[in-house]
Amino acid sequence: MSVFVVGGAGFIGIRLIPLLLARGAQVTCMDINPNSPVLSALGDKVKLMRGDVTQFDDVMAAMTAAKPERVINLSYMLGSEHAPHVALKLNVLGMDNCFEAARLCGAKHVVYASSLAVNGEQSHYGDRMITEDDFRHGHVQYAMHKIFNEFQAQDYREKFGMAITGVRPANVTGPDKVRGSVDHVNCITQPARGKPISFPFADAMRYPVHVDDVAEVFARVLLADRPKHAVYSTGGTAISLGELADIVRGFLPDARISFDKPTGGKAISGNYLIDNTRLVQEFGVQYRPYRE
Repeated sequence: MSVFVVGGAGFIGIRLIPLLLARGAQVTCMDINPNSPVLSALGDKVKLMRGDVTQFDDVMAAMTAAKPERVINLSYMLGSEHAPHVALKLNVLGMDNCFEAARLCGAKHVVYASSLAVNGEQSHYGDRMITEDDFRHGHVQYAMHKIFNEFQAQDYREKFGMAITGVRPANVTGPDKVRGSVDHVNCITQPARGKPISFPFADAMRYPVHVDDVAEVFARVLLADRPKHAVYSTGGTAISLGELADIVRGFLPDARISFDKPTGGKAISGNYLIDNTRLVQEFGVQYRPYRE
């Protein structure tokens, strides 16, 4: 099976590609900076191509050469602080370029990264679990782009009958994550480096899921012929930064983690109660306990 990975040299992609290779896939990775040491170490097992997802000619030429059965887009701009024109080109136009090129090349299944950000704050839903069918309250730049990505996918499904599936990762975590939501990462990595770290609220809630688990989710969904649903939430582990700090101190008693206030963060936290039943039931996904 041939797989075309856009943005495969990034945080999730470098974990996903080895999983695809282990399952016997022939992988082509297109990235604006494909010179990842992790991917280079794979040698000729993966074909690396330089290309800009915001340029349709780049995407079309690379995808035409690869002739993929599966396409996945992991190229997007995390966070909402970016210049509007730049962020929209990558997050929205780039997504359209992937969908259109996949359509013209006859790819059987396309997968893209959405985000838990589409849901907005947990306060919109109270203390109940959020499902993929709930109204999406996201309102910042990143969330709005992901909401529109989900519409783009729906538009292509309805008008061309394409198999396009979105995955909404929670707060992806890993020691090398440096973009997007990183407080739950820094709470671990900075004390491990012997550095102090401080946060505004101990009760600020996060919904971490390890990057290795997210890569496995993408692999399972991508290799399916036609999943039952248009969107899947990964789920994760609901935890406050204060609770996370206690876990870190269990490993590093001298960890210097401080908080300005014990409370005040939960009420303004993003969504942290997410139902991933459809992913678990259809793809058998299981996560190890967060402390582990």
